[in-house]
Amino acid sequence: MTSKKVKVEAEEDDERRMDTKSGSEESSDDENDEVYEGDEGITVDFEGRNPIDPDLDGIKQLLGQLFVKAHIDLAEMAGVIIGQNYVGSVLKQTYNDGDEDDEDDDTDMEDPSQVVFGVTSVINLSNKQDLTCVRQLKKMLFEKAEKYATELVIQQFREALEGGSKTTGLLLNERFINIPAAVCVPMCENLLNEMERARSKGMPYTFDYYLMFVKYYQQAAAGDKSAEVIYSNDEEEYFIKDSCASFDYSVQKETTTALAGQWQKKDDELQPFRKVLLIEASKLPGIVSTIKNLVASVTAK
Repeated sequence: MTSKKVKVEAEEDDERRMDTKSGSEESSDDENDEVYEGDEGITVDFEGRNPIDPDLDGIKQLLGQLFVKAHIDLAEMAGVIIGQNYVGSVLKQTYNDGDEDDEDDDTDMEDPSQVVFGVTSVINLSNKQDLTCVRQLKKMLFEKAEKYATELVIQQFREALEGGSKTTGLLLNERFINIPAAVCVPMCENLLNEMERARSKGMPYTFDYYLMFVKYYQQAAAGDKSAEVIYSNDEEEYFIKDSCASFDYSVQKETTTALAGQWQKKDDELQPFRKVLLIEASKLPGIVSTIKNLVASVTAK
């Protein structure tokens, strides 16, 4: 896969964001009592790379923050992503020894110890239906749907995932906190191109629907202030707008904390949720194009 480099600020000013702030759960394995209080930004170069075996733990960690404490074999799911590395990317920081124009030495970029900052991929849930992680994912989804979705929505998800006549892919767009939406564009564009190449070779990447899980946070209404929804990944609001079915469930009991992504003392506690989306596959190129235009307009300001 050709590397796609994107220069971004790891921590942005609110004015440069796409309508919403980002949020994330704090890992219980890496607690930090310090609180971010400033608006300074750090410019970092990232690039998409083919997932490789040493990325398994990093991908598993990212899946873990999406499917928080769910009974799903995330190691197996991460292995699937690596096993089909001709489709999908992991996001890594570009290291060039201080010389941004030096493209000759790729040693650091291929270092197995590099942190995986994000993952964008798709898993064919119909083709992989016998895998333990896929069975567990579907079981979890329908258990949540029975509690929180309408009968019509449940029927739509069952048709897409269990009807037998539709092919649905699990669309993954996960990354660390405070990495802005700009990185989503080349990662998703590359995914679309790779799926097209795979289809041209007869591989099973023709989908009717995409299944997607979105992380968001909700701040309860207080006084004259209405309830506020904050998406962990800003751009996913636009996936929601083009979805054909969705439902929400809380993960408050499964998380250790629910503070806003800027980690400021003034932030109120936010309640973490997941929104499960069903998206017609034909909508995905248009969604990516919309996000690309929005990112370009924000960057131009």
